Amino acid sequence: MNNITQLVLLCRPGFEKECAGEIMDYATNLGFPAYIQTKPDTGYVLLIGTGEPNIGELVSQLDFKQLIFTRQWFASLAKVDDLPEQNRIAPLITTIKSLDEDFNDIELAYPDTNDGKSLSRFCKQFKPHLLTALKKQKLLSAHSNQRLHILFLDSKQAFVGASPIDNSAQIAMGIPRLRMPSSAPSRSTLKLEEAIHWFIEDESKVIKNGMSAVDLGAAPGGWSWQLVQRGLLVTAIDNGPMEDKLMRGGMVEHYKTDAFTYRPKKTVDWLVCDMAERPSLVSKLIAKWFTREDCHNAIFNLKLPMKKRLQEVNECLSLIHQQLNEANITHQIQAKHLYHDREEITVCIISN
Repeated sequence: MNNITQLVLLCRPGFEKECAGEIMDYATNLGFPAYIQTKPDTGYVLLIGTGEPNIGELVSQLDFKQLIFTRQWFASLAKVDDLPEQNRIAPLITTIKSLDEDFNDIELAYPDTNDGKSLSRFCKQFKPHLLTALKKQKLLSAHSNQRLHILFLDSKQAFVGASPIDNSAQIAMGIPRLRMPSSAPSRSTLKLEEAIHWFIEDESKVIKNGMSAVDLGAAPGGWSWQLVQRGLLVTAIDNGPMEDKLMRGGMVEHYKTDAFTYRPKKTVDWLVCDMAERPSLVSKLIAKWFTREDCHNAIFNLKLPMKKRLQEVNECLSLIHQQLNEANITHQIQAKHLYHDREEITVCIISN
């Protein structure tokens, strides 16, 4: 794609500032002159390139999985305005052709706002018509690594662009469609389910039947329930009560004690933690579990402050990196503001 001037990034409404700050830091560090265009609570951010190298090159140099606050992204030439109600296809095809690509897949999206969600039905109805037009223009190819993106702001305005399929979210808009299990003790169970889908490519290699786990701040058991479904033996740590039905299954042992002082008798395969505590305290606790060799892997949440959220995230992740490196622990760490997260991010650490 030539002359790409902007990068469109989707995020949770209210987190545009964090999404913008993060991508600007990467663009600056990688030598891409650019500036941000965004408004609060819109659910998307624009990174506008101001020179060479091409913004499209930024996508090829930056691993999408490194981005914490971005749900989906794509490189775009420009926004298409004033789409005629009776024939939106023609101007969109003209813009799509200017991308000078063919596409393996298409994604029609809208901002994750109340107004944006009203476009869901429109996108579903419009997609088959667009596919027909793309086929006629021979713009679809099973051999392409590019996904066509159209982000509708309303039925008349849309950003058109593309992203590499292997360097973008694999699910539309980065939003998983998870159903609340009827037998789970709480809705927080969806946070861990999404985290496992997002962070772990081959679950069978790292989450196996018979493994051991500790769930800090477990009550009433939403995260423990997810682990039990995967055959793990769970030690639940919380002064609050666990759900009776979960406890009757025999896979969970509950200790009413302080999560900050509890220590397992031997190393466990997984530590999970979803506590409403300061992120710096949780980060130090997680790092301690690794440096004391109390766990091999972890998934945990960091509750974010009202201000300086990106700064807090960077400081917490740096602290964990530093302490594990000083202990010579080889590890991979990923963090994401998941769809089922609210004022928090989820972090996964896999040690080797």
